[in-house]
Amino acid sequence: MAIDRDATLRKAEKFLRQGRLDNAIAEYLRVVEEHPRDWSTVNTVGDLLVRAGQYESAIEHYTRIADHLFTEGFLPRAAAVYKKILKVKPDEEHALVRTAEIFERQGLVAEAKKALTNIAERRLKRGDRRGASEIQVRIGALDPTDLAAGLAAAKASGELGQTAVAVEKLVRLAAEFAQRGKLAESLHSLDEAVRLDPTHPEARAALVARCIESGDLERATRHAAQASEFKAIAAELFGRGREEEGLLVLERALEHDPSDVDTRVQLVRTHLAKGHVDRARACLSGDITDPELLLSLAEIELISGTPERGREVLERVLATQPGRRDELVMLGCRLCEQDREAGFQCVDAATDAAIAEQDWPAAASALHEFVTRVPGHIPALMKLVEVCVDGGLEATMYTAQAQLADAYLDAGRANEARVIAEDLVAREPWQSANIERFRRALVLLGDPDPDGVIADRLSGDSPFTSSDFVLDFDLNDPGKGLEPEEIGKPVSPAPQSSEGPAPEAAEIDLAAILAAPAAPAEGTEEAIEIDMSDALAGLDLAPGQAAPSELERVFEDFRDGASRAGTGDAAGRALRQAIADLDAGRVDEAVRAAQKAVRSPRHRFEAAVLLARVYRDRGKTHEAIEWFERAAQAHAPSVGAGRDLLYELGHLLAEAGETARALAVFLELQADAPDYRDVGAEIERLTQKTA
Repeated sequence: MAIDRDATLRKAEKFLRQGRLDNAIAEYLRVVEEHPRDWSTVNTVGDLLVRAGQYESAIEHYTRIADHLFTEGFLPRAAAVYKKILKVKPDEEHALVRTAEIFERQGLVAEAKKALTNIAERRLKRGDRRGASEIQVRIGALDPTDLAAGLAAAKASGELGQTAVAVEKLVRLAAEFAQRGKLAESLHSLDEAVRLDPTHPEARAALVARCIESGDLERATRHAAQASEFKAIAAELFGRGREEEGLLVLERALEHDPSDVDTRVQLVRTHLAKGHVDRARACLSGDITDPELLLSLAEIELISGTPERGREVLERVLATQPGRRDELVMLGCRLCEQDREAGFQCVDAATDAAIAEQDWPAAASALHEFVTRVPGHIPALMKLVEVCVDGGLEATMYTAQAQLADAYLDAGRANEARVIAEDLVAREPWQSANIERFRRALVLLGDPDPDGVIADRLSGDSPFTSSDFVLDFDLNDPGKGLEPEEIGKPVSPAPQSSEGPAPEAAEIDLAAILAAPAAPAEGTEEAIEIDMSDALAGLDLAPGQAAPSELERVFEDFRDGASRAGTGDAAGRALRQAIADLDAGRVDEAVRAAQKAVRSPRHRFEAAVLLARVYRDRGKTHEAIEWFERAAQAHAPSVGAGRDLLYELGHLLAEAGETARALAVFLELQADAPDYRDVGAEIERLTQKTA
């Protein structure tokens, strides 16, 4: 006899609310028996069984749901239920295997490998070696480019008795390892192949050919007659830490082929790494014209205390081959670990070469690489700021200025730090880090009331001098810049978010202070937006502590100004002007207007995206990426706009060779919108590229 489903569910709910868990489970089970595909009720039963401690029965119900979703192709939902099962029983193998299959179907190779590896380890722990080998073969088939996994899979095939298949795989893997320069892995593969089948002709021939590179040094040295053979022996000696012997053998290789520039360079660099400057210089006797050898000579001069001669050699290299700028940067980054000034000479020479060609992004990139490794290097940071100014690299310039200010502070140069800190605060007063730099400079200068000075500046009584910081009204003259009929109109209250935590006690919500109680006049525009809560939060007021009198005066001025100020939205007008200029083909004017609009948090997303696209269309990829990333940190006006931004950023990073970062962006986009455009294909393409 059929049951009344609704009545039974109500009865189960009553039992549950009375704490009669077993009775509730029994009623829910009656519904499940009558309606086995009532997955919601099946899930409820599973949850209640977990609460009742009946884990195996709960897993059985969860598995029914997960397997159904898996069969129907709802993979993300199935994965969620399998994850639920694994929380109850982490070693539930069916859930583990299905989870790995879901990852594999979704193209998430790394996650599939991790899940299968977990299964193999669990099987080994319980003594199931054959089962573990079967899983290892599956792991090797996931990604043909993963040679390590392929090697493990080949061994597993051998353990399963598939000797011919295993040997074929091992010989192929040995060749691929050798092509990648992984001689030890190549030898290991061949050793395993010969162990499985000692009579296999191809495996034994390859093993003999590799003995020079991989171990039988006595026999290899005895029969060596070619420079390439001596070089292989030397490489093996170096790999075993027998560097002095390796150098002697490498010198024998050079005797057999004096024109071998690579060997000469290797000798020089090895001697330099060991601190044998004189021996390295001896390898560079005569008229050196090869750029590689000239770079080695420059390195010798730089670390020998003759930077002028080293700089001269570097300039000789760039004069004949300007394309070697990147090599100079890499050399400088390497040298800075032992001698920062020697390293800076290399980077400085490369930067000057880029400046001569007006390649500002390249010049900035070289200096950025250096200051990343040598933080606080004032000459490099000063030059980076100069390059950014000359090249119009605004976003990079702000970061460089902040680093330079910090370097000045650490060096005790308070005057220079104060000038930069004031400029940074004037440009972006909402950044609390800028406020803190300003305070540190004032304290270092011995100012008795740094917070008062900061408040005085922010109030407008003693304004900053930066031309970048433009408001729609003057705080000392709130009516300035407004139409006569607008003066005295109330400012509309700022909208209050229903989400997010309440502000900390030390934070000051300036938006609330500026909001007037009266309703906005009909037809008025949005209120002027001044996002300075972050900046004022940096004044380090303790919770509950009263603000200094100067700050109280600032807030009072803001209140008075807001009560009289009009409702013009300078940033909004700037954004609209930027869009109009861009449509009219006035790109430079559009950039200037957008750079004003981007200072407003409300318009930062749209303005930053506009700037990013302009720089992208102009071929300035570095600047475009910076503006896209800045837009990504702002609030998108719609879900679609946010997704479009990530899609464009991912493609731009991929075009710039930033494969790993591009893949991360597309994965984030896929997590939010799995079917968005061709994001799945892009992830697959980038995954193969990074393998």
